[in-house]
Amino acid sequence: MANKDSGSAHMGRSNTLQVPNGSNGTQHHEFNSMNIDSDGSGVGVTIVLPEKQERAAWDNKLQFFLSIIGYSVGLGNIWRFPYLCQQNGGGAFLIPFFIMLILEGIPLFLVEIGIGQKQRLGALGVWNIVHPWLGGLGIASCVVTFFVALYYNVIITWCFFYLFNSFRFPLPWAECPLTSNGTKVEECELSSETAYFWYRQTLDVAPSMDDSGGLKWWIVLCLMLAWIVVFFIVMKGIQSSGKVVYFTSLFPYVVLTIFFIRGITLKGAAAGLMHMYTPKIEKLLNPTVWLDAATQVFYSFGLAFGSLIAFGSYNQQNNNCVRDVIFVSITNAVTAIYASVVIFSILGFKAMANVDRCIEHNMEKLFDHGLTEASHVSPEKYEEIMQTLNETILKTWKMHPCSLERELDQAAEGTGLAFIVFTQAIVELPGAPFWAIIFFLMLLSLGLGSQIGILEGMLCTIFDIDYFRERIPKPYLTAGVCIVCFFVGLIFCTGAGEYWLSLFDSFAGTIGLVLIALLEMIAIMYVYGHEKFTKDIYDMTGYRPGLYWQITWRYLGPIIMTAILTASIIHRITNRPTYSAWDATQGITVPTPYPDWVMLIAVAIIAVGVLPIPAVFLLRRFQCLKLDTDIHQGAIRRIDTTASTREMMADVDMDEYHDYPNSQEVDDSPDDHTRAPKKLFKMEVLDD
Repeated sequence: MANKDSGSAHMGRSNTLQVPNGSNGTQHHEFNSMNIDSDGSGVGVTIVLPEKQERAAWDNKLQFFLSIIGYSVGLGNIWRFPYLCQQNGGGAFLIPFFIMLILEGIPLFLVEIGIGQKQRLGALGVWNIVHPWLGGLGIASCVVTFFVALYYNVIITWCFFYLFNSFRFPLPWAECPLTSNGTKVEECELSSETAYFWYRQTLDVAPSMDDSGGLKWWIVLCLMLAWIVVFFIVMKGIQSSGKVVYFTSLFPYVVLTIFFIRGITLKGAAAGLMHMYTPKIEKLLNPTVWLDAATQVFYSFGLAFGSLIAFGSYNQQNNNCVRDVIFVSITNAVTAIYASVVIFSILGFKAMANVDRCIEHNMEKLFDHGLTEASHVSPEKYEEIMQTLNETILKTWKMHPCSLERELDQAAEGTGLAFIVFTQAIVELPGAPFWAIIFFLMLLSLGLGSQIGILEGMLCTIFDIDYFRERIPKPYLTAGVCIVCFFVGLIFCTGAGEYWLSLFDSFAGTIGLVLIALLEMIAIMYVYGHEKFTKDIYDMTGYRPGLYWQITWRYLGPIIMTAILTASIIHRITNRPTYSAWDATQGITVPTPYPDWVMLIAVAIIAVGVLPIPAVFLLRRFQCLKLDTDIHQGAIRRIDTTASTREMMADVDMDEYHDYPNSQEVDDSPDDHTRAPKKLFKMEVLDD
C-alpha cells in the first residue's frame, strides 16, 4: 500500500479492497486513492471510500445568496424584531442587537458555512468527520429540524387561508357577523373583528388543550396544500428549490417597499416610528434586554438546524465564504430594521385611526348627555370637557380617555401581530383587499423561504446516509418525509392547534438548538482544532481569520450561548409554562398553565432532540457499535488522528492493527519528507 523506498503515502493508484457483505459473500470496492498519515503516536487512521457521485452544486453565486437570505430572513424579521425593539428600549435596542450580531451571530454563521463548504457534507457527515463520537450532533439537529418543520408549515397553512379570504370584498375580518335577529355576534363585540375572525372563523379555537375540538377540515386542506407546494419545491434538492428562491427571496422586499412608500404617507406614521425608535437608554441596564438581543440574533440566522452546513456544502471549495457570511449578516440585520419601519408606520396609522374613532365616540356621548351643543366640537373644547369628568362618570357612560401612546403600547408579536393587529390596520387602508393579498403573499414567501432551508438541512442529512441515497431516489424520499410531516401535523389542525404550535415553538426549537450550537462551536474549536479550521478558511478564501474571529470563536461565542442556554433552563424551571387560551365569554386570551400530561410531552420533545448526542457518544466511546462507514463522504478521504482522537483509537482492540514490514519509529514532522511505515487501522466496510 505504501511506497516503501520513499516512505511517503502513495496517491492516485487504483486499488481493490475485498470486504465482507453479510451472508452474500465478498464485495469488491474500487478506490482511486490511498492515504497514510500519523499524529506521531505510531498509529495512522486511513479511511478510503468508494468512488463518489458528484455532489450537487449551486447554479451560480446569486442562487446561493438568495437561498441563504430566504432561509435566514424569515417571519421573525417581520413579527418578532419590531416587538423586541418596542419592548426593549426602542432605538437603544439596536446597540445590544448589533453587539450580539458581531460577537455571536457572525462567528457561528461562518463556522457552519465554512465547515460545510470544506467537507462538502450535510450535518451528519460533517460531525462524523470531526469526530465519530460527535455523530449525535447531526442526528440531534435533524430531529429538532423535523419538529420545527412540523409547525412552521402550519404558519404557511394559515397564510394560505388568509390569502384565499383576501380576495373577498369586503374583507371577512372587516366587520362582525350578524346573528339571525340582526345583532352582532356577542363574542365578536367583546373582542374585535380581526380577533374574532382569527380565533373563531379561522381556528375555531377550543377553550383549552384538554379539549381538542376535533379536526377543522378547512385547515386540513390548507395544510395538505402547503405540504404539496413544499414538496414540489424541494423534491430535487437545490436543483428545484434553487429556482424558486428567486421569487421567495426577492418578492418580500418588493412588498416591503410598497408598504414603506404607502406607510410613510399615512396619518400617524411618524408617531408610530417615533414611538418605536425613541431610545430609552436606561433599558440597557436590564440584563433581559441583552439576553433578548442574543436570542433574536441566534434564531434569526437559523443556526444549528444543519441547513447552513447543507447550503455551504453545495459551494465550491474556493468560494469566499467569509465575504458571503458578512454580506448575508448585514442583509439580515438591515432587513429586520427596514421591516420594523414598515410595520410601525402602518401600526402608527392604525393607532391614530383608533384614537380618532375613540374621540368621535366620546363626542357623541357628550352630546347625548347635553355637555356639548353639537356632536363634533373643536379638539380644545373636547379636551377641556374631558378633564372635568371623573373615572366613575366615564365608566357609567361607557367612555374612556383616548391616548395615542396607549394605543401604540398595545404591543403584539407572532401570529397576534400578523393575523390580528396588522389585519386591522389593513382594513383601514383604501383598497384593503389589495393590501391584504400582497401582505399575505409576502408572509407566504418568507415562510416558504425559511421552510425550504429547514427541510434542506433535514433532507441533506438523511440523503447523506448511503442506505437511503443508494436505494431511494431523492423525490421519493422527500415525498415520504412530507407525508409523515403532514399526518403528524394534523395535531395542529384541531381546535387546540394553536396551543400545540405554541408548545412546539417554546420547547422543540429552543433549548435543543442552543445546546447543539454550543457543542458545535466547542467541537470545531477544541476537537477539530481552531488552528486547523483557520487554515481551512485560509485555504478556501485566501483570508486568514485574525484576532476577532479567534476570540469570538473560542471564548465569547461559547460564553454567550452558555448564558442563553442557562437562562432558558432557569426560566423553564422557575416559571410554570403557560399558553394563551381563548375565553369566548370575555373575548380575550387568558394565560393558562399547560396540563401535566402536556408538560410530559414537552419534556419528551426536548429529550428526543438532545438524547442522540450522549447516546452516540456512549455507544462509540465504549465500542457498543461497529465503526460504521455508510455516511456519504463527498470529497473527504481521510480523518487524521489528532490529540482529541487518540483516546478513542486506544479503545480499539489491538488485534485490529498490523505492522508494515521493517516498521520503525521516526520523527513525523511536516518538514520531514521521509516517513517510515506506520501501523494501520484496519476498517471493515459492512453493507447492511
